[in-house]
Amino acid sequence: MILRSPRFESHPLRGEITLPGDKSISHRALILASASASETRIANLNPGRDVRATATALGALGAEIARDGDEHTVRGGALRDPSADIDAMNSGSTVRMLLGLCTGVGIRARFVGDSSLSRRPMEPVAAHLRAFGARIVSTEGRLPIRIDGASTDRSRHLILVQPSAQIKSALLFAALFSHTPLKLSGDRGTRDHTERMLAAMGAGISWNGSEIDLYEPTVRGGETITAPGDFSAAAFFIVGATLARGSALLIRDVNLNPTRTGLLDALDAMGAKIERRNQRERNGEPIGDVFVEHATLHATAVDTQSARRSIDELPLLAIAAAFADGRTTISGVRDLRDKESDRLAAIHRLLAAVGIVAEDLPNGIAIDGGSPVASDIPVETFGDHRIQMAAAMLGCAAGPVEVDSVNEVDVSFPDFFERLERVTA
Repeated sequence: MILRSPRFESHPLRGEITLPGDKSISHRALILASASASETRIANLNPGRDVRATATALGALGAEIARDGDEHTVRGGALRDPSADIDAMNSGSTVRMLLGLCTGVGIRARFVGDSSLSRRPMEPVAAHLRAFGARIVSTEGRLPIRIDGASTDRSRHLILVQPSAQIKSALLFAALFSHTPLKLSGDRGTRDHTERMLAAMGAGISWNGSEIDLYEPTVRGGETITAPGDFSAAAFFIVGATLARGSALLIRDVNLNPTRTGLLDALDAMGAKIERRNQRERNGEPIGDVFVEHATLHATAVDTQSARRSIDELPLLAIAAAFADGRTTISGVRDLRDKESDRLAAIHRLLAAVGIVAEDLPNGIAIDGGSPVASDIPVETFGDHRIQMAAAMLGCAAGPVEVDSVNEVDVSFPDFFERLERVTA
């Protein structure tokens, strides 16, 4: 078994791999299953700490959740006020989307989190939910945050002042759990997993990337939801196989939702050798297999819309740019400052570890690619799981790369190292 060493060596990635269930879809599956008193089964639920935080929180709110072999069963029904604070640990998705559920049901609850989550902004989602009728008080816009139910005078047409998949989902959950039809305007093509799953579970909903109409806010239970492989997890292996010489890797059953695959589009533009195979749909989500070979890359310009569709993968895109011939520019990176760490600063640290310098632009970054060569500079990750895994892929292509910790990968991908060993042995 591969040890959780903080030092990553050069290796090609070869063979075949499957991935844990999509984290974004797993959160939503648990929440939507809790809207029905009928039992819903969820297969391939993401095993990371973030999703466990949502499952634990839903249990505290009265949902019945149990593991049954490789599946989880969920039964909702009569949800209630929790008896203690809800600890979301490091999961912003848990707080933001469950605030929507609590708004819809009329629950009183207080959310707390770890030191990293407590630094991240919560006022945007709170402000949108207040417009729906929620009574929410935050701590200077951050955690702890308290919700004291909601008024019965709920708005039925809202505008997304700050387009965000989590804010949008929180409002849709508030509407669903209060049985209130809702129209949302102002979306800008953010992740549509909630809309797709609502439709797959029988809700009356239409959406076009800018407007959403939840005209029949009810879902049915009694079915099975199978989460596809997490695209954000696949992204590490896609970039690693593209950059590491001698790589040829097949990744099976990956979520290929176009609101998530900005990284693939950018890599295609850079000359990557990526094939999408066996494309199909399951539970409303497009999925498929992805075959990747090593390729020589050239620079490209990534616009804000493409960056928004690859927000969690931007550190990986920056690593790919470090190996590309020419200057790559990536726009729309401001939100990286408020992730689990300051990921824009983390990009600079990752690239410095292989001798590449990045230049900050107004809401962007420019990277002059070349021939990255490992140095003796250890990478400080500030406990960010995605930076730790990105460093592993940087090491596969230009190792050895050393980081200060690898302990946080459990947040989203607990067996990352075991799966990496299978394709680098």
